[in-house]
Amino acid sequence: MGRLFGTSGIRAVANVELTPELALKVGMAIATYTNGGDVLVAHDTRTSSPMLESAVTAGLLSGGSTVHRLGLAPTPALAYLTRELGMDAGVMLTASHNPPEYNGIKVFNSDGVALSPEEQSRIEEIISSESYQRRDWRGVGHAVDASGEIERYVNAILSAVDLKREWRVVLDPGCGATSALAPELFRRAGCRVYSVNSQPDGFFPGRSPNPTEDAVRLACSMVRDLGADVGFAYDGDGDRVVVIDEEGRYAPLDQSLAAYAAHVVRLHGGGVVATNVEASMCVDEAVEAAGGRVVRARVGDVHVAQAVKEHGAVFGGEPCGAWIHPKHHLAPDGVLSSLLFLAALETEGAKPSDFLSGVPVYPVVRVNVPCENSEKPRVMSAVDGRIEGALQPVDILRVDGVAAKLSDGWVLVRPSGTEPLIRITAEAKTEERARELANFVVKLVEEAKAG
Repeated sequence: MGRLFGTSGIRAVANVELTPELALKVGMAIATYTNGGDVLVAHDTRTSSPMLESAVTAGLLSGGSTVHRLGLAPTPALAYLTRELGMDAGVMLTASHNPPEYNGIKVFNSDGVALSPEEQSRIEEIISSESYQRRDWRGVGHAVDASGEIERYVNAILSAVDLKREWRVVLDPGCGATSALAPELFRRAGCRVYSVNSQPDGFFPGRSPNPTEDAVRLACSMVRDLGADVGFAYDGDGDRVVVIDEEGRYAPLDQSLAAYAAHVVRLHGGGVVATNVEASMCVDEAVEAAGGRVVRARVGDVHVAQAVKEHGAVFGGEPCGAWIHPKHHLAPDGVLSSLLFLAALETEGAKPSDFLSGVPVYPVVRVNVPCENSEKPRVMSAVDGRIEGALQPVDILRVDGVAAKLSDGWVLVRPSGTEPLIRITAEAKTEERARELANFVVKLVEEAKAG
């Protein structure tokens, strides 16, 4: 059996690759792994989520687990409540920002953190060897309704934020898991809320579950037309947020990450910020100017969460809009992030555009080079051996592929975890220099492929 888990759980086309049969096996494996423990289960709005939830639940019950059914909920709520309720594990049925035909299974440990690669491997081993713990008829587990526990999460979020003014906010949940919860939370926090795409719908009729700039144009225009103070849009399961400033402009994701990270560092009088190897150098610049330090992890929120724990970071985040606030919990949380963003604006006495404007946006060039999976180790080894001598970087980072830091930019070479590609990302102060770096490394990769 090949790898089931990717950078964010198991994710595939529903009822084609991610079938009820596979979901049943995952449930049985989790029950075996937790020795029939208590497991919290939730799902997003996708049409296939109830089907897969039922299959996972059946597998868990087979292994003697008590299944606590949270129902429709954002991923961060599931993660927070897994820890808060003393669960042995949490299971979220979601494909996050992927298109509607996809679904996924994301598993959290008792700390409310996505399973580490080692923990994922153990689940995969159980499935591969079919070494399931099946209980006899007297030991089969049972399911209980835990939907009322969502209020515990709501209260925790509200207690984390004490807004001093009535903000006029446009929200775009994208028909996903935050559709009902986000507007309710903002209203209870004292905001005046205008929402779009806030009806739960697994067909995602309003826009893509991925809140790209094109996808949230309606929300941007609403901010302008209504004279709102700010706008926020979420992905399908609510662990990502994008910011729209008071002029209706989509905030570049690296810029908003850097600006908020610097704010947290200022609040703490220093500290570590964890991000991934693909984040812009503007994050380092903003955090260091605020008196902090940046550490880099592999791509994927589980790796950033681990870096947050390891380094005692005050904040962690990825430039996709997944922000981790360790004071509250260790899973990315879009709704919490947006409310804390409002609190940051109050503390700084700034409009969104002013808050963001201190962080420069640098040109980024991304190129994919086809490469068979079997060839990736050899090609990456060859590139690693040549890049230092070719570019003479000031620093080399090897936590996820090879990243070469130069005085005027950086370039990252990493094998895709999901496709037969080598991904190259370059950033510099000018687009010309970014393209020069990317093209140079493309040539290195092509030469390595040729042997």
